This record gives sequence, C-alpha cells and structure tokens, in this order.
Amino acid sequence: MGAQIRLIRTICLAAVVVSSAANSAFAHETETQEGVASFYSDRFQGATTASGEPFDQQALTAAHPSLPFGTKVLVTRPDTGQEVEVLINDRGPFIQGRIIDLSKRAAAKLGMIRRGTAPVMVTLLD
Repeated sequence: MGAQIRLIRTICLAAVVVSSAANSAFAHETETQEGVASFYSDRFQGATTASGEPFDQQALTAAHPSLPFGTKVLVTRPDTGQEVEVLINDRGPFIQGRIIDLSKRAAAKLGMIRRGTAPVMVTLLD
C-alpha cells in the first residue's frame, strides 16, 4: 500500500510540474513572447490537430507549445508592422527557436509565404 501512495504522490507532483512549465511561456495576460514564426506545410491540410479539429490552411489558426487550446493571440511582425489574430488549436512548432506555427492564411497576412519564417511578437488577447 505504501508503494502505491508514493506512486500516486509522484504522479501528482509530475502533473503539477508539467502544468507549471506549460503555463510559464506567458506569466501574465498582457505578456508578449518574441521569436520566430513558421507556417504549416500543405501536406497537413485536413489532418487532425492536437485539439481534435481538422487542420484548415484557410482558417486563422496556429500551433503553440503551451498555450491552452482556444486562446486568441495577436501575432505581429515588428519589422513590417503586419499583424494577424489567430486561435491556438494545435501543438508545435517542433523546431528549435520557433515559437508559433501558423496556418497558410495567417502567414499570408504577415507576408511571410516566400521566406517561410519571420520574426514575430505573440501577444495574448484572452
């Protein structure tokens, strides 16, 4: 019985640590995260996102490593001033140094289709 209790305590502690780490990207609602954005390849069209929704290149959606699904963020290119509001519905990007992965429509609104990536600021709207 003691081993089961220790196991349960360990699992609970791990859940708290993971939850804290997942929410640490934005400590406050007005906080902004800076980094590099990329966008989804066309091969993901129709694939199931981590939230369970089918991916749609024409929707204004994005993947973020830790923000809750349904969170709205403003993505701004500081170098051009272009911006787009997107809804987080997936996890990623899974490439070091990138902070958000955008749908193709969102990337087009930021003028980043030709170059593939762009420096961005991600600001919470919710």
